[in-house]
Amino acid sequence: MLRSLRTAPSRFAGLVLVVALMAGLASSGHSETASHARLGKKIDNFELTDAHGKQRSLADLADAKLVIVAFLGTECPLANLYAPRLSSLAEKLKPEGVAVIGINSNQQDTPSEVAAHAAKLELTFPVLKDVGNRVADQFGAERTPEVFLLDADRAVRYVGRIDDQYSVGVQKKQAGRHDLEVAIEELLAGKEVTEPATDPPGCLIGRVKHTSTSDEVTYANQISRIMQKHCTECHHEGQVAPFVLTSYEDVLGWADMVREVVHNRRMPPWQASPEHGDFKNNPSLSSEELERIDRWVENGCPEGDPAQLPEPIEFAEGWGISQPDDVFYMSDEPFAIPAEGAVDYQYYTVDPGFTEDKWIKEAEVKAGNPAVVHHVIVFIQAPGASQFGSPQMAFAPGMTPRRLENGAAIKIPAGSKLMFQNHYTPNGKATTDRSYVGFVYADPKEVTQEVQGGACGNFLFKIPPHAGNHVVVAEQKFRRETILLGMNPHMHVRGKSFKYELKYPDGTMETLLDVPKYDFNWQLWYMLQEPKVIPAGSRMVCTASFDNSDQNPSNPDPTKEVKWGEQTWDEMMFGFYSTIKPADHKKKSKRPMAEAEEPAADGEKRPAAF
Repeated sequence: MLRSLRTAPSRFAGLVLVVALMAGLASSGHSETASHARLGKKIDNFELTDAHGKQRSLADLADAKLVIVAFLGTECPLANLYAPRLSSLAEKLKPEGVAVIGINSNQQDTPSEVAAHAAKLELTFPVLKDVGNRVADQFGAERTPEVFLLDADRAVRYVGRIDDQYSVGVQKKQAGRHDLEVAIEELLAGKEVTEPATDPPGCLIGRVKHTSTSDEVTYANQISRIMQKHCTECHHEGQVAPFVLTSYEDVLGWADMVREVVHNRRMPPWQASPEHGDFKNNPSLSSEELERIDRWVENGCPEGDPAQLPEPIEFAEGWGISQPDDVFYMSDEPFAIPAEGAVDYQYYTVDPGFTEDKWIKEAEVKAGNPAVVHHVIVFIQAPGASQFGSPQMAFAPGMTPRRLENGAAIKIPAGSKLMFQNHYTPNGKATTDRSYVGFVYADPKEVTQEVQGGACGNFLFKIPPHAGNHVVVAEQKFRRETILLGMNPHMHVRGKSFKYELKYPDGTMETLLDVPKYDFNWQLWYMLQEPKVIPAGSRMVCTASFDNSDQNPSNPDPTKEVKWGEQTWDEMMFGFYSTIKPADHKKKSKRPMAEAEEPAADGEKRPAAF
């Protein structure tokens, strides 16, 4: 009866960026056992105000056979993915006698924000504001989104997730099980619910805190400094993070969530094993910082004396870099992205009109429409070059802006063009994008080092069906002594692990970077604390493993052989790296790449860039 209500097989390419943000969330802290404990509980009548200021109660729905109560939040990525799906269900299930109510119990979401959010998403069911999280406490609700299905007696018959398509850092091609709809179908047929409790992922509800005023750990004195050091670069207005963490009020509502994700090391994102390498951009919190967050949350998140607050960090409006000297858009007109289906990579050539060499000390690529932009790479195409050139600037999940120091800069030769490579991921709603890049120029007189880029990669692999640990290796030989700055491993959703090793001319091996649990949702650069000298004749050896089995929840199809390809359901194997050399202000370089690397010993051609 209800199978026609389920969503069609979805666009796997969609919403990758949003899923990347979801990777910062956490799996449900309660188990299915805890969910089972709430089954059969009869929910007493409650009365709350909806987004339009109207009083509504559970008793108003006395004629409904079943009631879906969904706990939502305005800034939780998972809740925002599922709210429109609930809206469609509300309309389609109304003739069956099933009603839907949304409840927002977050203390950080004001009634006006709840109203604006419901209007923006065009929700067809009422969303009620639960001031003081009283109703959330009555239900025992913990996360957004979390749904409770009530029978005619208003007893809980199902609790948990809506379906299994989206989870923490995972987006399946389509849902394997529509848990809520199956439960509705079974109850309407007079049957027992076969799986009455599931474990919902998502954001913790921001409950009201009962603050202790005697604790020495306060937001003003310690927590604000931890946020500035580890969080606000992404969590400030205009950046990619789904909410800001720049004030006490901001952090207060997300305190439990912050505590959870920093303890399970999902935030700040960092995948490198601590056993190898020392990286200056490692954002991980220290044990002392984790203990302070624990103590602060346990004591009700006291604000402290505002006079102790640090000076706020000044961010250029809408940028993670200084105010750009120049901004270049990919095109004069936006590109139209369809509601669904695969979109071929889009390429745009932009002439910045450089009549003299430019040296870039800060660069940031911005997605015009982050909801549908998976990545944008800006290549430097030097005059006369047939290849794209150096992928020194990019926007992708987890990438931070390029900010170079100590006289280092990226050279763009006079007459160069900028090549935008845009990867779009439709999200179910037709829209447009016009992405762009901002540059901050260095004074050429102050530039002493030129930053270049290269890659160690493999195009010729074939990953067998159902392979749980398929290993692919690539090698790169350095003809000259090279100074290494950092590394950036790149695979797609079957990527499992990635390791960079250096094989010296005498045969000895050294691990430069080990990423034992690769996560496609976070495309991170690992910048060495101190630049490393690579002797001439050394080889960089990159080893990647792929999981093409059904045990990989992100795997779109474990039955298929997988080869190199540009789309998310294909695979890639690149070990990008960044190097420096003394700046030569007189040399006319055709393409700003790292010193040429030779083919591997097996004769297979290796890319200098992709």
